[in-house]
Amino acid sequence: MKIWKYIIIPLLVLLAICGAWYSGYKSNLFEKKVEESSTVLLNRIEKVMKLVTVEGHISELYSYKDHYSFDLAPFRKKALLRVNAKASIGYDFEKVEFNIDQENKTITIKDFPEPEVLSIDHDLDYYDITQGTFNSFTNEDYNKINKRAKEYVENLAGDGDLIESAKEQKEELISTISLLLDGLGWKLIIEEKKFLG
Repeated sequence: MKIWKYIIIPLLVLLAICGAWYSGYKSNLFEKKVEESSTVLLNRIEKVMKLVTVEGHISELYSYKDHYSFDLAPFRKKALLRVNAKASIGYDFEKVEFNIDQENKTITIKDFPEPEVLSIDHDLDYYDITQGTFNSFTNEDYNKINKRAKEYVENLAGDGDLIESAKEQKEELISTISLLLDGLGWKLIIEEKKFLG
């Protein structure tokens, strides 16, 4: 009987240790593990002289379809997505030629630039993605769709009412610059290009 006491007690202790280890291992085994990393890459810093005068918010449905020789379900892939974008329209003053006359206190701007699309910020929401058996989406396809959607919004912003609104803001912009310079005792002169007709 004494022998069994020396065998049973260490066996129970060993079983308790194994049970505790297993329950700790089991809870860690099914625990969700998340890994995150971040790398900051800075290519270059540029000084810019751009003035945004109009912002437009655009929401469009964009459809993409791709197929091989036959437009049949196994060979077709298509995507329907919504593009939400903010287009900033304004003037790039890096294209302006300034002439500063210290003696006469005048600043002459030769050929005030035309308004242009300065930046497009856009988000894509994919609504429907259908892939064929022999034609599925790749990362390159998603990059191409992203690029084409941005180009589409840029063309829409460049051809629409946003450019006209920015042109209307031009006189107000020139008037504001003139008032600022007048307050400092300077005069603004705008020399527009003369078109030969």
